[in-house]
Amino acid sequence: MLSAESLRKIDREIAKYPAERRQSAVMAALVIAQDEKGWLSTETMDFVAQYLGIAPVAVYEVASFYTMYNREPLGTHKLTICTCLPCGLQGSLAAADHLKKRLGIDFNETTPDGWFTLREGECMGACAMAPVVLVDNKRMCDYMTNDKLDALVDELSRKS
Repeated sequence: MLSAESLRKIDREIAKYPAERRQSAVMAALVIAQDEKGWLSTETMDFVAQYLGIAPVAVYEVASFYTMYNREPLGTHKLTICTCLPCGLQGSLAAADHLKKRLGIDFNETTPDGWFTLREGECMGACAMAPVVLVDNKRMCDYMTNDKLDALVDELSRKS
């Protein structure tokens, strides 16, 4: 279900915990599986549960609670913008509106070309640097003006 390389990475995460606590690696294992597959299908989550020796529902609970996990296929790039109150007061709502207009989609939608999915996020711990955008759960961009948002979209559009 997962490549040998992904299984090696999961094994490294499992090794960080006592043998009887291997289930503690569930979050890292889901990230590794998602990085390989692009999203977490039920089959992938079931595999992770079996690999860690835990009930599938325990994996589903984690995957459904945290917004970093994609439980359906998304665009090539996921842009998540923090819209909580402190960021909203510093311009993130206007930045979100700009991204919606630029991409022609709303939150939880994917562009027709399949390139971008736009998500609304909760606190990313970077209120002082708002507006912030998290790109593909891996890269945080801060102080996002409309020009910087446009440059980010242009940059990601060229990486095909």
